[in-house]
Amino acid sequence: QVQLVESGGGLVQAGGSLRLSCVASGRTFSNSVMGWFRQAPGKEREFVAAIRWSDSFAYYAASVKGRFTISRDNAKNTMYLQTNSLKPEDTAVYYCAAEPLRNYYYPTEYKYWGQGTQVTVSS
Repeated sequence: QVQLVESGGGLVQAGGSLRLSCVASGRTFSNSVMGWFRQAPGKEREFVAAIRWSDSFAYYAASVKGRFTISRDNAKNTMYLQTNSLKPEDTAVYYCAAEPLRNYYYPTEYKYWGQGTQVTVSS
């Protein structure tokens, strides 16, 4: 049974940083893509970043590029999202997801999801 578990969320002041983690169990995704999405209250789930597991090639949403960094650790079967220079508009529940069917950008493409971790940025 595949399980994705996020951690690392919390309350931080604007300009601060958090490191989110997503531990995968039940299988590896060495030939696939894993991604981070977020959902703020009353809004749709949106793409944040994704990483191609085989070579760490990364994709970012324009709103986070230059501030967030996605990475992975093969040995730990874990994906990370380093979030820097956080803004109040980054406040959301952050989800990790794995194995998109075709397009990494759309949440409906992903087969596996974690339960989410809350990130709250105060002004």
